[in-house]
Amino acid sequence: MDDFTLYVTMGLNHVLDFSAYDHIIFLAALSVVYIIKEWKKVLWLVTLFTFGHSLTLALSAYEVVNLDVALIEFLIPVTIFITALSNIINVYLEKKSTNSINLLFALFFGLIHGLGFSNYFRMMIGQEEDKLLPLVEFALGIELAQIVIVIGILVIGFALMKFAKLKRHHWITVTSILIAIISAKMMWERIFW
Repeated sequence: MDDFTLYVTMGLNHVLDFSAYDHIIFLAALSVVYIIKEWKKVLWLVTLFTFGHSLTLALSAYEVVNLDVALIEFLIPVTIFITALSNIINVYLEKKSTNSINLLFALFFGLIHGLGFSNYFRMMIGQEEDKLLPLVEFALGIELAQIVIVIGILVIGFALMKFAKLKRHHWITVTSILIAIISAKMMWERIFW
């Protein structure tokens, strides 16, 4: 039970670590386009992201894949920027549904985000014979933390639209612009060539 608690807690901390806020702003970029009554769609996004993230962690833990850390660290803010830019474009084009593209972003970009943590995760589980159970426990912690974050985003959006009378397209646009600016700064800081 101690190992279970350890890996779940590590998964929670991985996402909720505000000094490594890239995970949080990516989740914000993914979920800002939804309203609170679409919470089931947002849970699908979270689960697909966790799946992608966990898949690359597993491939790394079993030493199937090992990519250049500098490249991955640069690609992480690129994924955030693309998601935020997609939100802005869809609002501008007045597209009502971004569900399909966000599901794709969650899964594919989850693979990249998982690679960003893969070296640390491989060191964390060390030479443990059973790598699958720690991976599942860690993924559970990630999933729980991500649910907390996206619920927070949905509640903030609901409150701003309901009580501050902010229009939905303004909420999506302003939030996505801020995320795009933050991720562009991160890309600049992580240029590796």
